[in-house]
Amino acid sequence: MAFSWKKNLYVLWLGVFFCSSAYSISIPFIPLFLHNDLGVDRHLELWSGFAFGITFLASALIAPYWGSLSDKYGRKPMLIRSGFSLAALYALTFFIHNPYVFLVLRVFQGLLAGYVPASIALVATNTPDKHTGYALGIMATASATGGIVGPLVGGAVSHWTSNREAFLFSSGVVLVAALIATFFVREENFDRKAVRSHVRDDLRTAWANRTFVSLLGLVGVGTFSVMILEPLLTVYVLQLGADSRDASWQSGLVFSAVGIATLIAAPQWGRIGGKIGFAKVLTIGLLGGGIGNILQFFVGNYAEFGVLRFVYGLFFAGVYPALNAMIVKVTEADFRGRAFSLNQSATQLATMLGPMVGGALGGWIPIRWVFVVNGAMLVLCALLMLRKVRLGASTEAGRSVSP
Repeated sequence: MAFSWKKNLYVLWLGVFFCSSAYSISIPFIPLFLHNDLGVDRHLELWSGFAFGITFLASALIAPYWGSLSDKYGRKPMLIRSGFSLAALYALTFFIHNPYVFLVLRVFQGLLAGYVPASIALVATNTPDKHTGYALGIMATASATGGIVGPLVGGAVSHWTSNREAFLFSSGVVLVAALIATFFVREENFDRKAVRSHVRDDLRTAWANRTFVSLLGLVGVGTFSVMILEPLLTVYVLQLGADSRDASWQSGLVFSAVGIATLIAAPQWGRIGGKIGFAKVLTIGLLGGGIGNILQFFVGNYAEFGVLRFVYGLFFAGVYPALNAMIVKVTEADFRGRAFSLNQSATQLATMLGPMVGGALGGWIPIRWVFVVNGAMLVLCALLMLRKVRLGASTEAGRSVSP
């Protein structure tokens, strides 16, 4: 029976959905878990920030190593390794009572992560070129859906049981992702005779590909622009007149607005990119996201804020599928695992730095102005991208008329 790239796509979508859900089920309750279950009474904000950031730092540092292994031994083994490891670590969290042990487990969660980038790399290398944009757009909706469903499920589990049980539930959910990878994922386009590279050589290879380095920079900027607002959105909702008793619910709706927009728009941007070029889609996504951020300066109430966040999400949904598709196009097939692992490193570093910078800016200038700064950064990236697209078009035109 012929290999079906669509079946692989849908199976991996489910795997990434369950993996992302498992993460977002438990992550919102880390401060409560530290305080209520692990006895942290002093410097709770510092403990929470450290527990959050240390996982992303560990993941960013180890990702190139896992990428090297994935190009040697395959992306499917990386899915299995990551899935079962995370399931075990979430389960162990259920049993601990010491905050320092919790930090150690959070470090190992970062070191053993990698399910999502391995999934993207597998889809990118096992999908026909003409369908790559569509497939990567579909994959972008998996994390978004998990990010929407996870906190809702986690809130219900935490309410009916406890924060400790939420980690055990996360273990069961990510175990499903591991089993999906084990029994249903097929990897066809993979050279098992390839020689495993060294991370230092991989970094040199990546640095020599300046287009790829530029794309990694844009991955970092895009993630940073999302995460810089993470500690500020709930506070901004309160400043816009939301009742403090309903702030959590209303903030949840605002958070979900971007995820729902991504579900709607990301596959469409993938299709559009296949027709007009992913560089143009990336430019539109960055420009729309930047303008959308700047317009959030002018909102007068949280309902307007939620609507504008949704519209912003419709544009920004094109950024990650376009970036992933462009990474596929500018890297060799036997380097893709390492390319997407470096992509993960850029993402994780930005995820760690974004909330820290956002919190600092929110204490220094009014939150409204943070949206302006954030939007201006994205608009600047869009203009630089537009210049690059026009230069590329001029170069192609020059070649076409040369004798």
